[in-house]
Order: sequence, then C-alpha cells, then structure tokens
Amino acid sequence: MRALLEGLLTVLKHIFMRPVTLEYPEKKRFQSDVFRGKPAVMGCVGCGVCKKVCPSNAIEYVKNDDGKVISYTFDLKKCIFCGNCMYYCPHKAINLTQDFELATEYKNELMLTYKGGADD
Repeated sequence: MRALLEGLLTVLKHIFMRPVTLEYPEKKRFQSDVFRGKPAVMGCVGCGVCKKVCPSNAIEYVKNDDGKVISYTFDLKKCIFCGNCMYYCPHKAINLTQDFELATEYKNELMLTYKGGADD
C-alpha cells in the first residue's frame, strides 16, 4: 500500500511540471551564439590557412596552374566543428553557421565545395 501511495505522489508531483523534451521537427531548440554548425565560406582569397590549422584534415583545396586556390572542399564526415578554420582565417571568410541538421542518406552530400580565389 505504501508503494502505491509513493507512486501516486510521484505522478502528481510530475503532472504539473513543464515537459523536458521538445516535439522536435515542429519545435526546434534555440542555439546559442557560440554554437558551431555547418561551415560557410564567403569572400575567400585562397590563402590556405584554414587547411593548415584543421586538426582533422577535413579541408582540401584545388589550385590552378598559377598556384591560386580555385575551390575548397569541406569534408563534414571528418570535420569535428572545432572552429579553428573560422578563428584563424585572416579575412574572416569562414563562418560556422547555426545549421546542425546534417543527417543524410548519401555520403557525397557531406562534401561542401566552395569557390576560392580573390575574384569571388
């Protein structure tokens, strides 16, 4: 009988509390300003600093015959979202967005390619 009353009191106590979980796709949790999500590149001059500071070697670039970087590829399968590419970019061309919904059925969708070079 005591166990039954304890269980009933537990249920009554929790019935008036706010729910802990969200109804995910309909309601999304607020991300803080320092959240590090999917990288986005805009205004890249092709200096290559991001590739040098990436600890997981998730950044590759393609150079033309003149040695200029013509495109960057971010491999999100390798990326650990540490933010080094963003922090060390001297031109502030890389930003880590609030986008965290990166699940996909196809691995090639996790390869992000951006045009590089000073003539963006």
